[in-house]
Amino acid sequence: MIPKHTAIIMDGNGRWAEQKGMSRIFGHQNGVAAVKKIVEAANKFNIKYLTLFTFSIENWDRPQSEVDTLMSLLVQTLKEEFEDIFRNNIKLNAIGELDTLPDNVRDELYSIIHSTKNNSGMTLTLALSYGGKQEIFKAVKEISDKVKNDIISLDNFDDSLINDHLYTKDLPDVDLLIRTSGEQRISNFLLWQVSYAELFFSDVFWPDFDENHFDKAIKNYKKRERRFGKTSDQIKN
Repeated sequence: MIPKHTAIIMDGNGRWAEQKGMSRIFGHQNGVAAVKKIVEAANKFNIKYLTLFTFSIENWDRPQSEVDTLMSLLVQTLKEEFEDIFRNNIKLNAIGELDTLPDNVRDELYSIIHSTKNNSGMTLTLALSYGGKQEIFKAVKEISDKVKNDIISLDNFDDSLINDHLYTKDLPDVDLLIRTSGEQRISNFLLWQVSYAELFFSDVFWPDFDENHFDKAIKNYKKRERRFGKTSDQIKN
């Protein structure tokens, strides 16, 4: 079975570039090309939801020149890829503390989100200025405020209530989480949503990650037995 929702931590741009004696910016530029390939592959594989960890909330602490370049690359990519996104019936979505993005990034992002809102194909979600702990904190605070103001009751407190207050409220939980570059950690990405995800770690740096590597991850996923706390016999029966 194809994973309904695949999320990817796109790691290794900088190290890929350094191995080639190039700047980190060169790595990010080639990382953008890899994004295009993987979005096309995900659409081809009939994945319904694809979420990409594009810029973490911790990434704001990187050198300002690198941050500025990443933001410029994002705007440029959104402008250049809009026609393909729309033509392929892809619905663009974004999660994170979007208010912290530069105005030009946010304007371009919201414009494409609005233009593709009625598309019925794959939902492509960009996690921007995103942190999993921060997302959960925000949800808990909003729920606490509503309980305090008698908008909701603690009697109705369950998983679905938390889900409804997350950035990903319109997305299903993650089935497959991929991380490139050989690192094996989640890095504050979709902490609530990956609780039962299958994890796949690739040694390939993100700029070199292509359709064949993606296909390998999908095939590996298909071999997994997803038990969700049950036994193998329960799943089989």
